[in-house]
Amino acid sequence: MGLSGSGRTEGTTRTGRTSRARALATHAALVGLSLVFLIPLFWLIASSFKTDAQLFQFPPKWLPNPVTLQNYPKGLQFIPFTQYLVNTLIICLFSVLGSLLSCSLVAYGLACVRWPGRKALFFIILSTMMLPPQVTMIPMFVVFAKLHWVDTFLPLIVPHFFGGAFYVFLMRQFFLSLPRELIDAAQIDGCSEFGVYRSIVLPLSKPVLATVGLFAFLASWNDFLGPLIYLASSSKYTLSLGLATFSSQYGSYPGMLMAVTTVMTVPIIILFFFTQRTFVQGMGAYTDK
Repeated sequence: MGLSGSGRTEGTTRTGRTSRARALATHAALVGLSLVFLIPLFWLIASSFKTDAQLFQFPPKWLPNPVTLQNYPKGLQFIPFTQYLVNTLIICLFSVLGSLLSCSLVAYGLACVRWPGRKALFFIILSTMMLPPQVTMIPMFVVFAKLHWVDTFLPLIVPHFFGGAFYVFLMRQFFLSLPRELIDAAQIDGCSEFGVYRSIVLPLSKPVLATVGLFAFLASWNDFLGPLIYLASSSKYTLSLGLATFSSQYGSYPGMLMAVTTVMTVPIIILFFFTQRTFVQGMGAYTDK
Protein backbone atom coordinates (compact mmCIF):
# COMPACT_ATOMS: atom_id res chain seq x y z
CA MET A 1 0.00 0.00 0.00
CA GLY A 2 2.82 2.38 0.93
CA LEU A 3 4.73 1.70 -2.27
CA SER A 4 1.67 2.09 -4.45
CA GLY A 5 0.74 5.33 -2.67
CA SER A 6 4.26 6.64 -3.12
CA GLY A 7 4.17 5.72 -6.81
CA ARG A 8 0.90 7.57 -7.29
CA THR A 9 2.32 10.63 -5.54
CA GLU A 10 5.42 10.64 -7.73
CA GLY A 11 3.26 10.22 -10.84
CA THR A 12 1.02 13.10 -9.80
CA THR A 13 4.05 15.30 -9.11
CA ARG A 14 5.59 14.42 -12.47
CA THR A 15 2.29 15.16 -14.25
CA GLY A 16 2.02 18.50 -12.46
CA ARG A 17 5.54 19.47 -13.49
CA THR A 18 4.81 18.53 -17.09
CA SER A 19 1.62 20.62 -17.07
CA ARG A 20 3.45 23.62 -15.63
CA ALA A 21 6.22 23.26 -18.19
CA ARG A 22 3.69 23.16 -21.02
CA ALA A 23 1.85 26.18 -19.62
CA LEU A 24 5.13 28.08 -19.29
CA ALA A 25 6.12 27.21 -22.86
CA THR A 26 2.68 28.24 -24.14
CA HIS A 27 2.81 31.58 -22.34
CA ALA A 28 6.35 32.21 -23.57
CA ALA A 29 5.27 31.51 -27.16
CA LEU A 30 2.25 33.83 -26.79
CA VAL A 31 4.39 36.60 -25.33
CA GLY A 32 6.88 36.23 -28.17
CA LEU A 33 4.10 36.32 -30.76
CA SER A 34 2.62 39.40 -29.08
CA LEU A 35 5.97 41.16 -29.33
CA VAL A 36 6.10 40.41 -33.04
CA PHE A 37 2.79 42.25 -33.50
CA LEU A 38 3.67 45.07 -31.07
CA ILE A 39 7.04 45.95 -32.60
CA PRO A 40 5.56 47.75 -35.67
CA LEU A 41 3.20 49.72 -33.41
CA PHE A 42 6.08 50.66 -31.10
CA TRP A 43 8.18 51.72 -34.08
CA LEU A 44 5.31 53.86 -35.41
CA ILE A 45 4.79 55.69 -32.11
CA ALA A 46 8.52 56.09 -31.41
CA SER A 47 9.14 57.41 -34.93
CA SER A 48 6.48 60.07 -34.49
CA PHE A 49 8.74 61.66 -31.84
CA LYS A 50 11.88 61.55 -33.99
CA THR A 51 13.27 64.19 -36.30
CA ASP A 52 13.54 63.40 -39.99
CA ALA A 53 17.32 63.15 -39.59
CA GLN A 54 16.89 60.42 -36.95
CA LEU A 55 14.46 58.53 -39.16
CA PHE A 56 17.01 58.43 -41.98
CA GLN A 57 19.80 57.30 -39.66
CA PHE A 58 21.57 54.00 -40.31
CA PRO A 59 21.67 51.85 -38.33
CA PRO A 60 18.25 52.93 -37.10
CA LYS A 61 17.68 53.68 -33.41
CA TRP A 62 14.64 52.40 -31.57
CA LEU A 63 14.21 55.34 -29.21
CA PRO A 64 14.11 59.02 -30.21
CA ASN A 65 17.03 61.07 -28.95
CA PRO A 66 16.30 63.91 -28.65
CA VAL A 67 12.51 63.70 -28.42
CA THR A 68 10.59 66.17 -30.57
CA LEU A 69 6.88 66.99 -30.44
CA GLN A 70 6.88 69.18 -33.54
CA ASN A 71 5.70 66.42 -35.87
CA TYR A 72 2.20 66.49 -34.40
CA PRO A 73 1.31 70.19 -34.76
CA LYS A 74 3.12 70.39 -38.10
CA GLY A 75 1.41 67.30 -39.48
CA LEU A 76 -2.08 68.20 -38.27
CA GLN A 77 -1.90 71.75 -39.64
CA PHE A 78 -1.66 70.43 -43.20
CA ILE A 79 -4.95 68.49 -43.02
CA PRO A 80 -8.36 69.43 -41.54
CA PHE A 81 -8.07 66.66 -38.96
CA THR A 82 -11.16 67.66 -36.97
CA GLN A 83 -13.35 67.64 -40.09
CA TYR A 84 -12.01 64.28 -41.22
CA LEU A 85 -12.57 62.86 -37.73
CA VAL A 86 -16.16 64.09 -37.61
CA ASN A 87 -16.86 62.64 -41.07
CA THR A 88 -15.36 59.30 -40.05
CA LEU A 89 -17.30 59.14 -36.78
CA ILE A 90 -20.59 59.94 -38.53
CA ILE A 91 -20.05 57.09 -40.99
CA CYS A 92 -18.85 54.70 -38.29
CA LEU A 93 -21.68 55.34 -35.84
CA PHE A 94 -24.45 55.01 -38.42
CA SER A 95 -22.77 51.93 -39.90
CA VAL A 96 -22.64 50.29 -36.47
CA LEU A 97 -26.28 51.19 -35.84
CA GLY A 98 -27.36 49.77 -39.20
CA SER A 99 -25.36 46.57 -38.78
CA LEU A 100 -26.66 45.89 -35.27
CA LEU A 101 -30.28 46.60 -36.18
CA SER A 102 -30.49 44.71 -39.46
CA CYS A 103 -28.27 41.75 -38.56
CA SER A 104 -29.90 41.16 -35.19
CA LEU A 105 -33.36 41.11 -36.77
CA VAL A 106 -32.29 38.67 -39.48
CA ALA A 107 -30.43 36.49 -36.99
CA TYR A 108 -33.45 36.42 -34.68
CA GLY A 109 -35.69 35.31 -37.53
CA LEU A 110 -33.26 32.54 -38.46
CA ALA A 111 -32.54 31.34 -34.93
CA CYS A 112 -35.66 31.90 -32.83
CA VAL A 113 -38.62 31.86 -35.23
CA ARG A 114 -39.67 28.45 -36.54
CA TRP A 115 -40.64 28.53 -40.22
CA PRO A 116 -39.93 26.23 -43.17
CA GLY A 117 -36.89 27.00 -45.27
CA ARG A 118 -34.99 29.00 -42.68
CA LYS A 119 -31.94 26.72 -42.83
CA ALA A 120 -31.85 26.89 -46.61
CA LEU A 121 -32.03 30.69 -46.49
CA PHE A 122 -29.26 30.74 -43.90
CA PHE A 123 -26.97 28.74 -46.19
CA ILE A 124 -27.82 31.08 -49.08
CA ILE A 125 -26.85 34.05 -46.90
CA LEU A 126 -23.60 32.33 -45.95
CA SER A 127 -22.84 31.64 -49.61
CA THR A 128 -22.75 35.39 -50.29
CA MET A 129 -19.56 35.53 -48.21
CA MET A 130 -17.79 33.74 -51.07
CA LEU A 131 -18.66 36.59 -53.45
CA PRO A 132 -15.72 39.04 -53.75
CA PRO A 133 -16.75 42.64 -53.03
CA GLN A 134 -15.11 43.72 -56.30
CA VAL A 135 -17.85 41.85 -58.19
CA THR A 136 -20.58 44.14 -56.83
CA MET A 137 -18.52 47.32 -56.84
CA ILE A 138 -19.48 48.58 -60.31
CA PRO A 139 -23.21 47.66 -60.11
CA MET A 140 -23.48 49.37 -56.72
CA PHE A 141 -21.74 52.48 -58.03
CA VAL A 142 -24.15 52.63 -60.98
CA VAL A 143 -27.14 52.34 -58.62
CA PHE A 144 -25.84 55.00 -56.24
CA ALA A 145 -24.98 57.31 -59.14
CA LYS A 146 -28.56 57.05 -60.46
CA LEU A 147 -29.81 57.85 -56.96
CA HIS A 148 -27.48 60.90 -56.92
CA TRP A 149 -25.79 59.59 -53.79
CA VAL A 150 -22.23 59.92 -55.09
CA ASP A 151 -20.17 62.43 -53.07
CA THR A 152 -22.40 61.85 -50.03
CA PHE A 153 -22.08 59.59 -47.00
CA LEU A 154 -25.13 57.53 -47.99
CA PRO A 155 -23.31 54.86 -50.09
CA LEU A 156 -21.05 54.23 -47.10
CA ILE A 157 -23.91 53.99 -44.58
CA VAL A 158 -27.09 52.67 -46.19
CA PRO A 159 -25.73 49.21 -47.21
CA HIS A 160 -25.12 48.45 -43.53
CA PHE A 161 -28.87 48.69 -42.90
CA PHE A 162 -29.35 45.65 -45.16
CA GLY A 163 -27.23 43.29 -43.07
CA GLY A 164 -24.00 41.42 -43.56
CA ALA A 165 -23.60 37.66 -43.83
CA PHE A 166 -20.73 37.37 -41.34
CA TYR A 167 -22.48 39.43 -38.67
CA VAL A 168 -25.73 37.49 -39.21
CA PHE A 169 -23.78 34.25 -38.77
CA LEU A 170 -22.23 35.40 -35.48
CA MET A 171 -25.53 36.61 -34.05
CA ARG A 172 -27.50 33.55 -35.17
CA GLN A 173 -25.03 31.20 -33.51
CA PHE A 174 -25.24 33.20 -30.29
CA PHE A 175 -29.04 33.37 -30.34
CA LEU A 176 -29.20 29.59 -30.71
CA SER A 177 -27.43 29.24 -27.37
CA LEU A 178 -30.04 31.26 -25.48
CA PRO A 179 -32.48 29.22 -23.34
CA ARG A 180 -35.46 28.40 -25.51
CA GLU A 181 -37.62 28.17 -22.38
CA LEU A 182 -37.39 31.95 -21.87
CA ILE A 183 -38.69 32.61 -25.38
CA ASP A 184 -41.49 30.05 -25.06
CA ALA A 185 -42.52 31.43 -21.67
CA ALA A 186 -42.68 34.98 -23.04
CA GLN A 187 -44.78 33.84 -26.00
CA ILE A 188 -47.16 31.94 -23.69
CA ASP A 189 -47.60 35.16 -21.70
CA GLY A 190 -48.71 36.86 -24.92
CA CYS A 191 -45.49 38.56 -25.95
CA SER A 192 -45.15 39.21 -29.68
CA GLU A 193 -42.14 38.16 -31.72
CA PHE A 194 -40.81 41.71 -31.70
CA GLY A 195 -41.45 41.90 -27.97
CA VAL A 196 -39.42 38.73 -27.42
CA TYR A 197 -36.66 40.12 -29.61
CA ARG A 198 -36.58 43.44 -27.79
CA SER A 199 -37.21 42.35 -24.19
CA ILE A 200 -35.66 38.86 -24.00
CA VAL A 201 -33.10 38.28 -26.74
CA LEU A 202 -31.35 41.64 -27.00
CA PRO A 203 -30.71 42.11 -23.24
CA LEU A 204 -29.12 38.63 -23.12
CA SER A 205 -26.99 39.26 -26.20
CA LYS A 206 -24.81 42.17 -25.10
CA PRO A 207 -21.51 40.29 -25.67
CA VAL A 208 -22.26 39.42 -29.30
CA LEU A 209 -23.75 42.87 -29.94
CA ALA A 210 -20.54 44.44 -28.65
CA THR A 211 -18.46 42.09 -30.79
CA VAL A 212 -20.39 42.85 -33.97
CA GLY A 213 -20.44 46.55 -33.15
CA LEU A 214 -16.67 46.60 -32.72
CA PHE A 215 -16.14 44.70 -35.98
CA ALA A 216 -18.45 47.10 -37.84
CA PHE A 217 -16.77 50.15 -36.32
CA LEU A 218 -13.30 48.93 -37.25
CA ALA A 219 -14.41 48.08 -40.79
CA SER A 220 -15.81 51.58 -41.34
CA TRP A 221 -12.91 53.31 -39.60
CA ASN A 222 -10.30 51.53 -41.72
CA ASP A 223 -12.29 51.60 -44.97
CA PHE A 224 -10.30 53.27 -47.72
CA LEU A 225 -11.75 51.93 -50.96
CA GLY A 226 -15.33 53.01 -50.24
CA PRO A 227 -14.53 56.67 -49.50
CA LEU A 228 -12.09 56.71 -52.43
CA ILE A 229 -14.84 55.62 -54.83
CA TYR A 230 -17.79 57.65 -53.55
CA LEU A 231 -16.33 60.83 -52.01
CA ALA A 232 -15.07 63.54 -54.34
CA SER A 233 -15.13 66.65 -52.15
CA SER A 234 -12.14 66.97 -49.84
CA SER A 235 -14.42 68.40 -47.14
CA LYS A 236 -16.11 64.99 -46.93
CA TYR A 237 -12.94 62.90 -46.72
CA THR A 238 -12.54 60.34 -43.96
CA LEU A 239 -9.37 59.84 -41.93
CA SER A 240 -8.14 56.95 -44.05
CA LEU A 241 -8.60 58.88 -47.29
CA GLY A 242 -7.11 62.01 -45.75
CA LEU A 243 -4.10 60.01 -44.58
CA ALA A 244 -3.55 58.65 -48.09
CA THR A 245 -3.73 62.16 -49.52
CA PHE A 246 -1.33 63.42 -46.88
CA SER A 247 1.08 60.56 -47.63
CA SER A 248 1.11 61.34 -51.34
CA GLN A 249 1.75 65.05 -50.75
CA TYR A 250 4.07 65.00 -47.74
CA GLY A 251 5.63 61.53 -47.93
CA SER A 252 9.07 63.14 -47.94
CA TYR A 253 8.43 64.17 -44.31
CA PRO A 254 8.23 60.77 -42.58
CA GLY A 255 8.09 62.26 -39.08
CA MET A 256 4.86 64.11 -39.80
CA LEU A 257 3.47 61.06 -41.60
CA MET A 258 4.19 58.87 -38.55
CA ALA A 259 2.56 61.42 -36.26
CA VAL A 260 -0.63 61.64 -38.33
CA THR A 261 -0.79 57.84 -38.61
CA THR A 262 -0.39 57.53 -34.84
CA VAL A 263 -3.25 59.96 -34.25
CA MET A 264 -5.43 57.81 -36.50
CA THR A 265 -4.38 54.52 -34.88
CA VAL A 266 -4.45 55.37 -31.17
CA PRO A 267 -8.27 55.85 -30.90
CA ILE A 268 -8.81 52.29 -32.14
CA ILE A 269 -6.38 50.94 -29.54
CA ILE A 270 -8.12 52.90 -26.78
CA LEU A 271 -11.52 51.66 -27.95
CA PHE A 272 -10.36 48.04 -27.88
CA PHE A 273 -8.94 48.40 -24.35
CA PHE A 274 -12.28 49.73 -23.11
CA THR A 275 -14.31 47.01 -24.84
CA GLN A 276 -11.92 44.05 -24.68
CA ARG A 277 -13.73 42.29 -21.81
CA THR A 278 -17.09 42.35 -23.58
CA PHE A 279 -15.42 41.51 -26.89
CA VAL A 280 -13.65 38.47 -25.42
CA GLN A 281 -16.90 37.34 -23.77
CA GLY A 282 -18.70 37.55 -27.10
CA MET A 283 -16.02 35.63 -28.98
CA GLY A 284 -15.75 33.09 -26.17
CA ALA A 285 -19.49 32.52 -26.19
CA TYR A 286 -19.36 32.06 -29.95
CA THR A 287 -16.51 29.53 -29.82
CA ASP A 288 -18.43 27.48 -27.28
CA LYS A 289 -21.26 26.89 -29.75
